[in-house]
Amino acid sequence: MTTGGARLSMMAQLIVLAMMALSAALLAGFFGALHPAFDSFSHFRMHLSVLTAVLALALLAGPYRLQAVAALVFAIACFATTTSALPRLSTQQAVAKPADRIVYRLLQMNLRFNNPTPKKVLSLIGRTNPDVITLDEVSGMWAKELGYIAGAYPYRILCDYPNGIFGVALLSRRPFAAGTAPRCEPRGAMATATIDFGGIPVNVAAIHLSWPWPKEQYWQIGELAEPLARLGETAIMAGDCNAVPWSAAVRRVARLSGMALMPSAGPTWIHRTLPDVLRRYAGLPIDQVFSKGGVTILSSARMEDTGSDHLPVLVEFTLRSDAPEDEHKSALAANGAPDKPRS
Repeated sequence: MTTGGARLSMMAQLIVLAMMALSAALLAGFFGALHPAFDSFSHFRMHLSVLTAVLALALLAGPYRLQAVAALVFAIACFATTTSALPRLSTQQAVAKPADRIVYRLLQMNLRFNNPTPKKVLSLIGRTNPDVITLDEVSGMWAKELGYIAGAYPYRILCDYPNGIFGVALLSRRPFAAGTAPRCEPRGAMATATIDFGGIPVNVAAIHLSWPWPKEQYWQIGELAEPLARLGETAIMAGDCNAVPWSAAVRRVARLSGMALMPSAGPTWIHRTLPDVLRRYAGLPIDQVFSKGGVTILSSARMEDTGSDHLPVLVEFTLRSDAPEDEHKSALAANGAPDKPRS
């Protein structure tokens, strides 16, 4: 064998090893319910699938073509499990808003504890005019900034995290239901309130989970099991879960709360040093919305960058006052939502 041939053979072997390692990581992600370490791999399923497919394509013309075909099929199958979180490349017609019901808006935002442009956040709130806002990474600086909109959102609760950085907040222009009081759950990871939407009481929650294993996400969800189970028959919850929709972590939150997960609006997070366009198409969809009972989700849309490493998500929903008590799933009126909200 020539020197060049030996080099090509060695390179092919290295690609095979890398392809096998990526395939093993993909496979591990499907066993997240067994241990949170496996679930950590699931968050990067889209990226691992693409990398595995690229390496497999590079081997199709060589002696490892059978292994390459098997890996390519496996990568495509894995990627298919994530397609509900892909950004919509074309505008889709939304289902008409019901004429007999009021349409409400919820704005979910991870503020970024040291956001250098807080006025962009306040501007977005003013332009979208949501009825309720769920916020994550509410640091000391945000207590002051959010004070500027206290007149528009007088009903609020801010929950401190032990480090003073990763707290949550819930702001509403609609009053809390009579006889109820908002509350902060363990270590400021969750804020809950019963809000009066035109005579219909709705449990609203803001949640912020820690990073996956080896960080404390798994144990934190267990710590929040009781507050999640305590949410009423009609509820909506939003937050930065630091977990993708298909992960065991998000499925566990949905199971504990008895709520249905809203189909993802698309990737919302990527490291803040990378450009916004990459966040929209190659980021992680980790900002989630859950609902149950009389809540009907109409649409969801990712908004523009406001200085955080997360994109805000605007959700439109309606309420049914006659929802049966045993109904725990909210109907999704529009399975695909455009990237721009409808007025």
